[in-house]
Amino acid sequence: MKTILGYSETELKVKNAYWTAYEIAQQPHVWKKLEKYISEKRETIDEWLSEPFSDPHCRIILTGAGTSAYIGESIAPYLSKKLSKPVEAISTTNIVAAPDEYLFKDRTTLVISYARSGNSPESVATCKLCDQLIKNVFHLIITCNKDGELATKDDNRDNRYVLLMPEETNDKSFAMTSSFTSMLLSTACIFKLEKNIYPKSMSLSEKILSPDLLKKINTLSHQQFNRVVFLGKGGLSGIAREAALKMLELNNGDIDCYFESPLGFRHGPKLIINNNTLVVVLKSSAKYSQQYDNDLIDEILADKQTDHIVDLMEFLECAETDIDDLWLTLPYILFCQILAFNKSLSLSHTPDNPCPTGEANRVVQGVKIYPFEK
Repeated sequence: MKTILGYSETELKVKNAYWTAYEIAQQPHVWKKLEKYISEKRETIDEWLSEPFSDPHCRIILTGAGTSAYIGESIAPYLSKKLSKPVEAISTTNIVAAPDEYLFKDRTTLVISYARSGNSPESVATCKLCDQLIKNVFHLIITCNKDGELATKDDNRDNRYVLLMPEETNDKSFAMTSSFTSMLLSTACIFKLEKNIYPKSMSLSEKILSPDLLKKINTLSHQQFNRVVFLGKGGLSGIAREAALKMLELNNGDIDCYFESPLGFRHGPKLIINNNTLVVVLKSSAKYSQQYDNDLIDEILADKQTDHIVDLMEFLECAETDIDDLWLTLPYILFCQILAFNKSLSLSHTPDNPCPTGEANRVVQGVKIYPFEK
């Protein structure tokens, strides 16, 4: 009998969890497909990017709402390093609320917008505000929905390039899983950060989906915790933030979630820890950064406030790997998605629709966009 994440298809469908499980499990397969997909579009993408990049002072903004915003936070540090220039992750929810604080009229700007549906009101409004307020603006739209407003509106304009993700990345589930990682990986491929992705990142991700590790994650999810803290530095802080949101979403708010950097956590937020708190450390592969990760783990152990601590690098048995932190984002978030999924089932939630009463929706509802006049 076919199983997904250790569950039978029949069991998943009965528990209204099939699509979430399927879309989590399909990710390594989709990632392999994506790398080839981007390479086939390499020439046209490079040609389009040549115009904004002809300005050496071109500003780069990575934007989206909710999970889509965390894509930018997860990859901006690595892009900045690659391009030797600042790359800013600014959510559409911040841009729409205060456009004059984020958009500069006379600065050539490349806006990379991430969107699963392409219909979030803030995402659509951000594109309009950028056109309104910036003289020379370019939109690279990375979206999973060919029928969404971002993908279909003004698609013949020279300052727009729409990169559609493969159809299977347009998650049917409530929570964004494969859409998140696919848009992140596509950005890495567009800017040629994909060196050494195989076999290291892929093998670690596939290892997580092995029966042994799936069983370990399931056991972990059944521990008695009602708070979870995810900790990571740099781009891994974006993954920590997304992991916290997945745990919150799939458990319909029943689990208190928090994210921070390992150093930042010691400045007060550490007080959130009690004996019902699970701490997940997204340890860096960089030996320098690991020193701070290890110090925090030692400090939490010495405090004896919780026995629930997971060092993800140790969990994956990859402490000696030379994989860059960028490529740890994929196995790390895969682990966190599965943990949140299993916790959801352990609390008798329905992951495909964890909020059946409608307070939260797959695409945000009820947001009113107001016209902005300088």
